[in-house]
Amino acid sequence: MARKVIIDCDPGIDEAVALALALFDPRLEVIAITACAGTVDAERATQNVNLLVEQLDPPLMPRIGSAVDPDSGAAVGNGTLLHGDDGLGNAPWEPVSRQHAMQADKLIERELRANRGDVTVVCTGPLTNLARALGRDHTLVEAIDRVIVAGGSVKMIGNETATSEFNMHFDPLAADQIFQSPTTKSLLPLEITEKLQFGWDLVEKLPPKYTKVGAVLHQVLPYLVRASRQHLGCETISLQAVMPFLMLVEPMLFEWETMAGRVETTGNLTRGATVFDRRIQTHWRPNMEVASGIDQRAARDAFFNCLKYAAQES
Repeated sequence: MARKVIIDCDPGIDEAVALALALFDPRLEVIAITACAGTVDAERATQNVNLLVEQLDPPLMPRIGSAVDPDSGAAVGNGTLLHGDDGLGNAPWEPVSRQHAMQADKLIERELRANRGDVTVVCTGPLTNLARALGRDHTLVEAIDRVIVAGGSVKMIGNETATSEFNMHFDPLAADQIFQSPTTKSLLPLEITEKLQFGWDLVEKLPPKYTKVGAVLHQVLPYLVRASRQHLGCETISLQAVMPFLMLVEPMLFEWETMAGRVETTGNLTRGATVFDRRIQTHWRPNMEVASGIDQRAARDAFFNCLKYAAQES
């Protein structure tokens, strides 16, 4: 039986790849995709979800939730440097208009109630939507099978600031709320998501442009590879948003450690830093499993197998 999934994302280019895999994998049933501000603002994030679903045209159409700005105030950064002004490599796609889209956090709440205990919530962007939904109704915790979060860093090495990963830094109040919630959580930190690196060889191995998946990825991925080289001096990229889906379909690829974590919400230098109690005698109660290792070769093979299958079905 396919696992029911809600994807909560702030669509940049790595999310485009993740959605291309998830929407065509028979092991997953994507019942909803909810947009959140992060890589781009709330309005553009909603537009990007609509665009990607429209372009990919999956066999089962998920419900789409519209993004709203976080309660904790305006973003302190975005991902347009690497992902383009629109978050999707400045793709020339016509805007998609969907009437009466439900607000993302309310859609999460509705789908959890309708599929009580059967839904995995995958968060590849800031945790604004899930925090808002759980904050409104604490009993929703019991309706979630698992929360998978791509973000944070065990060693407090960031990609947005010296100490903070982008998603946590963007909305640290929401992130800390989810960290403290009594949900079953799996965290894929930067130390793991950045172990799987791709260069221009990924572009060369993309599916043909005549497939829906190939057409979308050929449009957006070259931009990210070039931007990484130009702005970061890196010849390779990581696809953070893809990792939760590899975890779902190939769980044996990862090693895990049970840990106790919080998110710094007020520090001038450490806003969004993920802090873990790693003392010999811990004082915090463990609240999540954190990925501590990955079989890089097997993960790479699994990724390309998923990509190949998605292209065949598109």
